[in-house]
Amino acid sequence: MRSTRTSRTSSTRRRTTLAATGLVAALALTATACNGSDEASDKPGATTSQAADSGNDKIQVPADIADKLKKHGIDVDDWKDGGWKNWDKDKWLSEAKDFVNPVIDGLWKPERMKSAKEANKTYSTKDAAADSGVTDPDPLPVEASAEKTPYHENAAPVGKIFFDTPEGHAVCSGTVVKDVNHPGKSNLVWTAGHCVHAGSGGGWYRNIMFVPAYNDYGKSEAQLTNSNPTEIAPYGQWWADWASTSNEWIAGGSETGGDGAAYDYSVLHVKPESGAKSLEETVGAALDIDFSAPSATEVAKMGAWGYPQAAPYNGLKMFKCIDQPGRLSLSTTLPTMYRIGCTMTGGSSGGGWFRVVDGETKLVSNTSIGPADNTWLAGPQLGATAEAIYQNMSKTYGGK
Repeated sequence: MRSTRTSRTSSTRRRTTLAATGLVAALALTATACNGSDEASDKPGATTSQAADSGNDKIQVPADIADKLKKHGIDVDDWKDGGWKNWDKDKWLSEAKDFVNPVIDGLWKPERMKSAKEANKTYSTKDAAADSGVTDPDPLPVEASAEKTPYHENAAPVGKIFFDTPEGHAVCSGTVVKDVNHPGKSNLVWTAGHCVHAGSGGGWYRNIMFVPAYNDYGKSEAQLTNSNPTEIAPYGQWWADWASTSNEWIAGGSETGGDGAAYDYSVLHVKPESGAKSLEETVGAALDIDFSAPSATEVAKMGAWGYPQAAPYNGLKMFKCIDQPGRLSLSTTLPTMYRIGCTMTGGSSGGGWFRVVDGETKLVSNTSIGPADNTWLAGPQLGATAEAIYQNMSKTYGGK
């Protein structure tokens, strides 16, 4: 499923949460169960954007970004004071270097987080070319089960991603992933492309912020009334200062996923609102990514984790689905996607999918699309294009 927003329901993007050890136990798999681009993303397959840093009194915008903003008629000094709310087509930044996301202190208060809605991507039969390519029968629904609390002890390092769209506040899910070029000090978060960019005809979303282990103890809405911010965000708020997604998503993504669904993934580089430690050091965990894009026929089980928000859920608690994956082909010219039975609704978009490889839990996909009746989820294979985006982000911005 795509992202969760204030007022849109199209395809479903979801989120993943699973602790490395907890995942092995949850999936109950054995070792034999499963056998970039430049800064501006000039190369095909990867698009990277740089966000502006914020100072105490004035946003510090790199010269190349400032020039881009000026071409769009945007005053960088006014951006942080509400200028970001201008979604005029001519001012909705869409190119790689156009992405700006300066920290706005205190913007994502608990009440604002709770007001964010799911922005689903709903699959429709017109997206598939009448069984062209390889598509397995629809999987049976798998009832999503609630994850054990506290999440930081029982699930992977997953959290919620909050952002603003032309329709309002929105939410997705994301997973803390390792940075191979900066071991032990990763600031990288994996999610769906539609959680950062609207796709064809749209642009970059704004005020993108990640909350690891959101509502760690799974408290109810009543219990969270007048709650301390640390109950909602135990590890703080992390703003994306760089974002990257595929050129294929930007060019072909649509309300129902479209041709961009098979490339619907993204990696964020984040920084804390305060503090100097990396995200991985702060949270205490990060997952490896499996870029081998194994066939669904080679994998016995996959698990998807997320924070479903559309009814009957409310986005406050983490859920998971575990199933044997099947194949979904939207076109003979596009990579085949993974598909599992799952009743999670919008809000789980971008959530990670995991499998166990030689006893180690690895991220292998993320929630991208789902049907209107919420019976299954589909996610992209992570192959060479996804790895290029990841490596570019790691080498160019990792460690900063």
